[in-house]
Amino acid sequence: MEFHDFPPVTTYAAPFFVLSVVLEWWGVKTGRFHGRYETKDAFTSLAMGIGNVVVNTLTATVFFWLLIVAWPYRVLTLPYTWWSFLACFVLYDFIYYWKHRFAHRARWWWMEHVTHHSSEHYNLTTALRQPWFGPFTGLYILGLPMVILGFHPYLIGFAAGWNLLYQFWIHTEAINRMPKWFEAVMNTPSHHRVHHATNPRYLDTNYAGVFIVWDRIFGTFVPELDKDRVDYGLVHNLATFNPLRVAFHEWVGLFRDVTQPGLTLRQRLGYGFGPPGYSHDGSRDTSERIKAQHLARHPEDAGTPGFETPRPPAE
Repeated sequence: MEFHDFPPVTTYAAPFFVLSVVLEWWGVKTGRFHGRYETKDAFTSLAMGIGNVVVNTLTATVFFWLLIVAWPYRVLTLPYTWWSFLACFVLYDFIYYWKHRFAHRARWWWMEHVTHHSSEHYNLTTALRQPWFGPFTGLYILGLPMVILGFHPYLIGFAAGWNLLYQFWIHTEAINRMPKWFEAVMNTPSHHRVHHATNPRYLDTNYAGVFIVWDRIFGTFVPELDKDRVDYGLVHNLATFNPLRVAFHEWVGLFRDVTQPGLTLRQRLGYGFGPPGYSHDGSRDTSERIKAQHLARHPEDAGTPGFETPRPPAE
């Protein structure tokens, strides 16, 4: 098989996505599956998914070309074999962890990723709620070391497709827990529910795509606790089903913040690349501040999952 012969994984999986959504919706509506569906919310997620496909189709050639430009500078040339694909898949998931983590910790990338977190429900349609302008934020550049190492961009794209396909099924409440050995190594619905939560305990955790071991290694893992049931959405929810607002609200907010009169250059950069919730006058709450405020109200939670690291006192 030549590099250019790799099948488009997510395109072939489209019927699987549709059938899975229909099955989950039927199971939830008939009471056979645990979960929630809100019709307008689900259709908003589907609209966001369609828009994402259109944008990625139109821009894929340009951004793939940027990776091809780096290909002549590789230090190795790895063949297409089962072991090279496996190595590519694992390494891509490691890089995905850091891409995902950056997307939550710097507002420039959060303004793109926030779309995926904007639903107050958690079902398979939420997996399809994808941004419309991801390639333009520049985070793709984290994939360049893989090209330099010797993984062909086509192979990286193939691994990325399987990575995305894996993440589809973990967006559900219909599955409670997987076997312990699986929960220890792999990302699961339970782990990813935590990632989509707005509870102070769960903020900025479980960034994994496929392997939850990255979160365990780098200290960002928090388990789902039965005593702290997950609330989904954003810290400040949008209260809209308008796809245009879902797609662009954070772009508008960032532009307004950065162009405020009277700010220093450092303050403007803080709004652009500081953590979500940054404000030059301390009028907004970052996730760290939200956690500290929670501990001030509930000191008994100190040292429990999500609150192990001492937090500065809330202002």
